Amino acid sequence: MTSDDTRPTALLVDWGGVLTTDLATAMSAWSDAEDLEADHFSEVMRRWFGESGEAEARINPVHALERGEVEVPHFEAELAAALSEVAGKPVTGEGLLSRLFEHFRHAPDMAALVRRAREAGITTALLSNSWGDFYPMHLFDGMFDELVISGQVGMRKPDPKIFMYTATLVRTPPRKCVFVDDLAHNVTAAARLGFLAIQHTNYERTADELSLLFGVDLRR
Repeated sequence: MTSDDTRPTALLVDWGGVLTTDLATAMSAWSDAEDLEADHFSEVMRRWFGESGEAEARINPVHALERGEVEVPHFEAELAAALSEVAGKPVTGEGLLSRLFEHFRHAPDMAALVRRAREAGITTALLSNSWGDFYPMHLFDGMFDELVISGQVGMRKPDPKIFMYTATLVRTPPRKCVFVDDLAHNVTAAARLGFLAIQHTNYERTADELSLLFGVDLRR
C-alpha cells in the first residue's frame, strides 16, 4: 500500500496514441486515403530510424522535425519523396501532414480522465513529440497545467533532457511523476530516470493503473 506522502502528485501524458485513437488505426486510415499500402510508410520509417526503432540514422528527418530543426514544408517534401520512391508513384508533399492528422481522432475518455486528475489536485502536463503544430489546442483548455511540445523546446522523447525539463516545469521530482505514453521505448526511457511510467494500450487498463497509483478513482 502506498502512503499519501509517497504517492505521485503529477501526471504527464503523451498526445498521439494516448489522447487520440491508436496510431495504427490513424495510420491505416491515412494510408488508405493516400492510396498507399501501410508498409510503404513503415519502410520509410525503417530507413530513417533503423530496425531497432530508435537507432540514430545518419540523417533522420523525423528527429529534426520533432526538435523543431526543420520546417513542416521541408519535412513534407522529404517524406513525400521517400514515399514516392517506395510506392513507385508520386505522393503529394504539400499538406501531407495536415492530411495525416485529419485521421487522429480525439479520445474523449482519456481527456476526461486527465481533467478528473487535475480537478483532484494532481498537476498535469502534456509531453509530446511534435510533427508540426497540429494540436487541438481548444480541447486542452483547462486540461493541463503545462504543455511541453518537442518542437517548441528543441528536445524530443526519449532524450532524458525533455523528461527532466518537464519534471522541473511541474515542480515535481521524477519519482512522484507518472508518465503515460503508447510507445515502449519512451516508457522505458522515463522509467530509467525514476519516473513511474505506464505504457498506454487502452483506457480501462490505464485508468485502473492511474487510480491505483494516485489513490484517487480516476475512472468514469
